[in-house]
Amino acid sequence: MVAQPEVSAWRPRVPGVTEVFHAHFTEYAYPMHVHEAWTLLIVDDGAVRYDLDRHEHGTPHDTVSLLPPHVPHNGSPVTAHGFRKRVVYLDGTHLGEDLIGSAVDDPDLRDPVLRLRVGQLHTALGHPGDELEAESRLTLIAERLRTHLRPRTPAAAPRDSPTLARTLRELLDGHLTQGIGLDEAARLMHAHPTHLVRAFSGAYGIAPHQYLMSRRVDRARRLLLDGRPPGDVAAATGFYDQSHLTRHFKRLVGVPPGRYRASSR
Repeated sequence: MVAQPEVSAWRPRVPGVTEVFHAHFTEYAYPMHVHEAWTLLIVDDGAVRYDLDRHEHGTPHDTVSLLPPHVPHNGSPVTAHGFRKRVVYLDGTHLGEDLIGSAVDDPDLRDPVLRLRVGQLHTALGHPGDELEAESRLTLIAERLRTHLRPRTPAAAPRDSPTLARTLRELLDGHLTQGIGLDEAARLMHAHPTHLVRAFSGAYGIAPHQYLMSRRVDRARRLLLDGRPPGDVAAATGFYDQSHLTRHFKRLVGVPPGRYRASSR
């Protein structure tokens, strides 16, 4: 009996991401085709063999594959067990067309740090309400991809990094409930998103999305101790829904919000 394909696809509210696609195929083989977007691919189980620009490539577990737009490619499982993959399709926001040639020459990148970060990005993309985390992770991934495709000596951090970090913290503090996207913060502060993330993390030892969630959980604790139910607290503190609050609250406090509220005296 042939196993049926398992697929899930969605379009997150994250600038630069046109689609997220997770799939498990056993026998299906992709014919030659093209995408308008960049294809950022990791394989969690099995392996994929594909042709890109008339050259054969493969995707073992420890690689990240980046297939450029407008270049034909196909894909088929290497073994009878098929493959399980996670894909993020990216528009030209983070990767320009000038990098297409380099991606064609070397689409499979052996980089454990990049592989880890892409997996973390998928986790964030799978949780509505974690868009700031996804944006932050994506901007660092894009920077690392550009380094692979266009190696260069890292530039020294601008001297205004502490000022940028402080200004971003004030901006996050002013948007605790409604939130703010990384691209919007960068536009308001006239800075590159990647530099904002690095400046903030360097100054405070925590990423912007982690800071925002910590502040929201702090506020949620106070409201829970006031006796308000978790569902109301989630809405009042900027979480997507009660499950979103529960996940972050339990990670930072050690217990779910309902149990925390019940323990108050």
